[in-house]
Order: sequence, then C-alpha cells, then structure tokens
Amino acid sequence: MTDDMTDEPRHVRVRVELVLEISERDELIRAAWARIEGDELMPREERDLAAQAVSRDEAEAVAYLVDPLDLVAEVPGVVLSQASWSSELADYDPDEPWDGEDEYGEDDED
Repeated sequence: MTDDMTDEPRHVRVRVELVLEISERDELIRAAWARIEGDELMPREERDLAAQAVSRDEAEAVAYLVDPLDLVAEVPGVVLSQASWSSELADYDPDEPWDGEDEYGEDDED
C-alpha cells in the first residue's frame, strides 16, 4: 500500500437493487417463520407479530431472510459499518429495459 492511499475515503457505499420472483410462496413463508422462530433475541410477542406479517406479505418474508451482512461477511479487509434494506412488492415487466438511473438520479453506468 502506498502513502497516496492514506488520503482516500475509508468507507464505500454499495447500492444493490434486486427484483426477485416469488416462485414458491409457501416455501418462502415457512423459511421466514423458521428464521423468526430461531431469533432468540426477539421477544415472543414480537415474534408472533412478525410471523403474522410475513404470512400476509411476501415482501416482509423476503426482508426477514435477506441480510446485508451475508453479502460482505466473507469479504477480506472490510467491516460492515452500517446497513439498511427494505422489500416491497413491485410491478415488474422482464421485457422492459432498466432505465439506468437509481433512486438518487445518478447514472448506474459509472
């Protein structure tokens, strides 16, 4: 590593956008229930509410199963400083091209 690198920012923001197709709703919900039930730090009342939420909304189920830490856990030399994520049901047409802009109005082609 050269001295030139010391003035560079030490944090990197990674933005990822995914569109997932729910092919097996029941399987997804069962997996979310298992994740919720296995969370010993979550109080029982909160687990019950979470289980009800994932039963009604596939996006909630996905949110319980997708963890940003999993994306970087094995990346050498990095520590996750902060993460947030959300899931929502979306209209999706696989034949429609992506527009190349993210929610911040920046061009994705950089």
